[in-house]
Amino acid sequence: MKAARAHNSRFIQCYRWTRTCVHVLEGVATTVFVFPLTSATTRRSLIKRWSVRLLRILAVESRVDGVLVSQSGNVLLVANHISWLDIFVLNAEHPVRFVAKSELTQWPVLAQMIRGAGTVFIERTRRHDTHRVNAQMAAVLAGGDVVAIFPEGTTTDGRDLLPFKSSLLQPIVEAKGHVQPVAIRYCTRDGTPSMATAWVGDTTFAGSFWSICGARALVVTLSACPPLPAHATHRRDLARAAEASIRSALASQDGAKAPGTPGDPQGAMR
Repeated sequence: MKAARAHNSRFIQCYRWTRTCVHVLEGVATTVFVFPLTSATTRRSLIKRWSVRLLRILAVESRVDGVLVSQSGNVLLVANHISWLDIFVLNAEHPVRFVAKSELTQWPVLAQMIRGAGTVFIERTRRHDTHRVNAQMAAVLAGGDVVAIFPEGTTTDGRDLLPFKSSLLQPIVEAKGHVQPVAIRYCTRDGTPSMATAWVGDTTFAGSFWSICGARALVVTLSACPPLPAHATHRRDLARAAEASIRSALASQDGAKAPGTPGDPQGAMR
């Protein structure tokens, strides 16, 4: 199916860009001045409200197919990764704690808000940093929060699905919790896949942001697959099962199979 990329007028694009920037500054102020004074429950509520409003500003309609996070705590949500917007799409439905690459700390202004929301950052170039992150994830899971990861380790344009890395699934195995695979797909109102959200190749964050502001109304579908029990399961098997679930969900949406070989490839970060 050929991807479509319809644009708004430059005026609307600039208007959305300005409104989003103001909204981000409000979010930063909230994480800095309000979060330290509130409970975890209140923080999750504020994160969800902020994310819902962001999607509304950008004219992104969110739809959920299935039941997303049917239980509280001890859940690791795994999803395919297309855009920086994925973080806020998921938070608009159910606030979670993310594990994200350390490069996000270089984003001006937005990095402060993401850090304040409790994101755990990982140095992907440092192999042994996984142990530190796994320890943090274990503590977060034990505290009752839902954690989310993007096990592909990078973004795609939404038409591909890369083999899942298994290293960050170890904490949920040890916690005897559940993994919930979630397939993310962006399209236009008529169901045509949209490339406006793709953050791949040489595309910068600023370029991606500008592209999304200029796109006509988008629809993002979250296909929540049945949870997978992590108890007594090797993390590599769990990664393969989660990948297969997401691959199947994407194929059923598009009527096509995502390329690539399922499973944790030889040499992947473990």
